[in-house]
Amino acid sequence: MDQFPATPVVDPGQDNTMILNMGPQHPSTHGVLRLLLEIDGETILRIKPDIGYLHTGIEKTCEAKFYQQVVPLTDRIDYLCPLTNNLTYCLAVEKLLGLEIPPKAQWMRVLLNELTRINSHLVWLGTHAMDIGAMTVFLYCFREREDILRLFEMVSGQRMMTSYFRIGGLALEPPLGFFDKARDFARRFPERIDQYENLLTENPIWTMRTKGVATLSTEDAIALGASGPTLRASGIDFDLRRDMPYSGYENFKFNVPIASEGDVFARYMCRVKELRESIGMVQQALDGMPEGPIKADAPKVVLPDREKMKTQMEALIYHFKIVTEGFAVPAGEVYQAVESPRGEMGYYIVSDGTAKPYRVHMRAPSFANLATLKKMCEGRLIADVVAAIGSIDIVLGDIDR
Repeated sequence: MDQFPATPVVDPGQDNTMILNMGPQHPSTHGVLRLLLEIDGETILRIKPDIGYLHTGIEKTCEAKFYQQVVPLTDRIDYLCPLTNNLTYCLAVEKLLGLEIPPKAQWMRVLLNELTRINSHLVWLGTHAMDIGAMTVFLYCFREREDILRLFEMVSGQRMMTSYFRIGGLALEPPLGFFDKARDFARRFPERIDQYENLLTENPIWTMRTKGVATLSTEDAIALGASGPTLRASGIDFDLRRDMPYSGYENFKFNVPIASEGDVFARYMCRVKELRESIGMVQQALDGMPEGPIKADAPKVVLPDREKMKTQMEALIYHFKIVTEGFAVPAGEVYQAVESPRGEMGYYIVSDGTAKPYRVHMRAPSFANLATLKKMCEGRLIADVVAAIGSIDIVLGDIDR
């Protein structure tokens, strides 16, 4: 059978194998994903993801907006790491413009991106554990996630779709009290990771459901374009923050967790260890935060401070022109990749020299990582599919766009 039928059937010519729908699930699970399974009893013979239920045409929408108007759209690609998408897009446009970003803005970007990684991994860990039957972990993870969302709200006014990064720097100065609250969170969080591990890592039910389950070989991970923890859990020591540093990551010391088993448990351990590394980088960013401006010195690209607008006519004119007409970006093309919580997030942008991008394309990690599901699940039981999906931490907005 080269094509799956649209509806469940029993095919007598295939030794009574059956085609079943698994999903589409509600967005509050792992997104609107439909899996077509060909099964023999409870054993999966073939699995095929059916995607597209969340398609928004967001890439085409970007091409109809001024460059600065695209930033809020990038929030919606992956709702668990909007700041990472903001950063990737801004870095790409800044490359085309040749902008030099002030050190304080770079360090703030690192600080908030690592908080974003922790936020994303907390949602993954809580929902993944609950999928397998461990409800308490979900409540614990969302307790800490709430602290992070409050920090995002302090700097941007929004809990999730922050749009805080701007082409040329940051939208606003961090408010009074932000760094104190961030330090308080960084002090408390390592102990909370210990609590998660005490509930799961040596739990016999957890290990039985995850060790040796949904294995992905090193060769298959590379061939299928996997990245992030999905790739590193299969033995590949690669992390863009270390190997192709951007936005000041070269100033930070951290380890890249890897594993060789390539199973659900290995992917779990890689992400838990990443939680510890990320909170370490948050602490480094807080301790070494430089003083200075948060925006590049580019008056024709970066909106001027409101105080200047009140006293300088030139600043008022630039503000009016940027908002109403945008700013021209030199013709050319660029690809910028960063290490998102799910893997390599890349933005490819083509400029034709006008104030609107000619082409914007997102290289989403979830799209490639979803392709590994076939290797993980075929030949295993239906009960292992949920564990496999949770272990690759997909977000369907990241896939469909």
